[in-house]
Amino acid sequence: MHLEPKPIRRFAQTACVDWSGAKGEKLPGIAVATMTQDGPPRLYARADRWSRKAVLDWLLDLADQQADMVIGFDFSFALPFFDTGKYFPEWEDSPDCARQLWALIDHICAADPHLEIRTLLEHADIRRHFRHSKSDVGDLFPPGPGRFRQVEHHQRSSKQANSASCFNLIGAAQVGKSSLTGMRMLHKLQGAIPVWPFDPMPAKGPMIVEIYTSLAARAAGLGQGRSKIREQHALEAALAKIGSPAPAMLTRYDDHSTDALLTAAWMQTAALDHRLWQPEPLTRQIAEKEGWTFGIF
Repeated sequence: MHLEPKPIRRFAQTACVDWSGAKGEKLPGIAVATMTQDGPPRLYARADRWSRKAVLDWLLDLADQQADMVIGFDFSFALPFFDTGKYFPEWEDSPDCARQLWALIDHICAADPHLEIRTLLEHADIRRHFRHSKSDVGDLFPPGPGRFRQVEHHQRSSKQANSASCFNLIGAAQVGKSSLTGMRMLHKLQGAIPVWPFDPMPAKGPMIVEIYTSLAARAAGLGQGRSKIREQHALEAALAKIGSPAPAMLTRYDDHSTDALLTAAWMQTAALDHRLWQPEPLTRQIAEKEGWTFGIF
């Protein structure tokens, strides 16, 4: 059953969190950018590096303030389910929906610091499904690139994006570790902020969506293989392409900061597109078990 069409909101602010699945507390791979309707995107400044816990605390503050903001995170909000009928085939305790999956991951990793997922990847039944390294591949990791969610099958066939499998934990393009740590964070929110498409759009307050920063790069005219921006003029040109003013000069033009800035700006326009909130392939069943990437229609 497809989702019922509903009116969409015009959020006063957009934000993008460039997330990280790396080990440790203060992580250089995390960047947060925000944008209002009448200003350029800006990095959310901190005295030191972001941690995953600091991002969680920031989100809880936004919830308390009922901030009029949609926040995009660049990790997958669930694992594939429909290709096999389970997240973890051959394991009797495999959960039945995404929220149960989040709770399971956080419970197993309760003793892991900084929202890490070491214990999950050592679990006898779960580790069988992942490619851990070139020489350590679980016996239930299928031949080839791995398992994909419905949204990933759709965006690959429609050539809207080219994501990697969450069960792959190696290589520059791997998103498994960031997604698993991100699911711990989503569980710890305990419903304080609605998460699309698992939850309906609230009448007020913040909302969280899954995004690909590559969609913003494509909208800015950056082709495949050159989506990363590391120079001031390149960032300003990309922002101008999507109709955004340039931000204040950065102290360092790294991939994480520029991805976050460009995506926060892209979301200002994308969040007004009805197709992106109600994509044709998205059903209630897919929304409940696998979620969807905002921007894929």
